[in-house]
Amino acid sequence: MPTKSEKTQRRIVDAANQLFYRKGYNRTSFTDVVEEAEVPRGNIYYYFKTKDEMLHAVINQRLDTTNTMLNDWEKQIPEPLDRLVRFVQIMYDSTPALLQSGCPMGSLNVELAKDQPELKSDAKKLFDVFQLWLARQFSELGYPDEARELSMQLLARGQGVIVVAQVYQDPGFLERGTKDINRWLEDLARYA
Repeated sequence: MPTKSEKTQRRIVDAANQLFYRKGYNRTSFTDVVEEAEVPRGNIYYYFKTKDEMLHAVINQRLDTTNTMLNDWEKQIPEPLDRLVRFVQIMYDSTPALLQSGCPMGSLNVELAKDQPELKSDAKKLFDVFQLWLARQFSELGYPDEARELSMQLLARGQGVIVVAQVYQDPGFLERGTKDINRWLEDLARYA
């Protein structure tokens, strides 16, 4: 059972996570987080001395959540093609949020890459966890030599579809894009 202190810290990290996603890291202030988390201002400084520390906590939370999800898929979905299709399904399932704020890991990495390389290297871990997992799926699918390249292509296709759908506010494009990616995956499985 989490302590009161752990619950407060979790509330702060959850609030920061949502704000960094909706507003962006650089446009989110400590005041924004205090208001979103509904904690006294002094409490936030007890847990996080800087916004960078808060970002590290958000990234670690996202990594934990992602790793748990991917491990669950490994246990619940026996075939690598079905696991890859499940990965693509995240885009379709998240259509409203993606149209409003883009991809949480993509938008954060793009924002930080502009002038905060030290923070971006930490945020890149969000892509790394997916890239490594996807490469394992492609290797199991029958493409051990091409696994890394195929994983990068899948990430790029997904990010591209999300960006264009968000720019044009077109949920149909997102749906068509995910179907196109799934056809590509099915073709790969057929010829493996």
